[in-house]
Amino acid sequence: MGKRPTILMVAERAGVSRGTVDRVINGRAYVRGDVRERVMQAMREVGYVPLRMDKAQALGMVPAARPLTLGVLLPDWSGHFLKEVTMGIEEARRLLADFGVRILVDQCETEIPDECLEKLDKLLAGGAEGVALCTKDHPAIRARIDELAERGVPVVTFNSDVPISRRVCFVGQDVPRSGRVAGELMSKCVPPGSRVLAAVGNLEFDGHKQRLMGFLDQMEARGFAREQIEVVQTYNDFAMSYERVRGALRRLPDIAGVYMANHSVTGCAEAIREEGRQGRIRVVSHDVTGGSRRLLRDGALDFVIAQDLRRQGYRPLTLLYDLLRREEQPGELSESPSLRIVCSQNLDDN
Repeated sequence: MGKRPTILMVAERAGVSRGTVDRVINGRAYVRGDVRERVMQAMREVGYVPLRMDKAQALGMVPAARPLTLGVLLPDWSGHFLKEVTMGIEEARRLLADFGVRILVDQCETEIPDECLEKLDKLLAGGAEGVALCTKDHPAIRARIDELAERGVPVVTFNSDVPISRRVCFVGQDVPRSGRVAGELMSKCVPPGSRVLAAVGNLEFDGHKQRLMGFLDQMEARGFAREQIEVVQTYNDFAMSYERVRGALRRLPDIAGVYMANHSVTGCAEAIREEGRQGRIRVVSHDVTGGSRRLLRDGALDFVIAQDLRRQGYRPLTLLYDLLRREEQPGELSESPSLRIVCSQNLDDN
């Protein structure tokens, strides 16, 4: 009789550590998609199956008892957010396919709440028994989430929460804390008494609002009065980001730092460059994108606070599967990974 396959055998076959194999088995964060796939392939090659049936099912090693349809509704965002989240969704689709799980994906074209409600109805009409949702925090959307909970259709929010609702849980960054980290960085980068510009996306999205509140709170804790911080909304639009940041720089020539809490960091950076202020204004933003990488290398951006967007596309679907298949309730905040601060010197590590 051959030796029973072990985690060590899987690790050696995949060329990773035992800890990485353990993270894959338990569905934990911080495992790249290609590494996860390599570990899964190694498991199949050595014949390793977790002893616990639920873990074996979660890894797609045991067929599902019946078909299950899950839905994902994305906001009207594009670029880095859409690319990374979609990769996470596809990873979950591959993982859950052996269970007979079907995943429906739709995306809003606007930020109008009525469109979100219509798209949710469309997912339900398509058979969705649970929904992963990223949307603005609006009374009508809260009411629909509560209605779905009454009907036994669980909703997991991701990236931007709808906190005062009966959603099952939120998957994403500890958003207020990420804003506080940005505030701490900014307070160390600019002289006391300096004026700072905070360029945020859309404050109707809870994630954007909470991020700004965290930033303002930390800046105040470090001695910066609220009156020293100018806030503009850019709605994640390049042209609007450019115009509003440039307008603020012209109105307030004493601005010493810009907090880019929006998806159009390049628009903000272009405005600073056009005003001839690059290198004299300290800049802090979120998310490591192709644009932010270039800006970090060029010195137009000082620090980026990173988050795992791919995980935010993947994890809500596995949580919904666990809830609907095994009645396993997730925690209130299911995913809150450690915050990573990226600068030009550690950019290649991310």
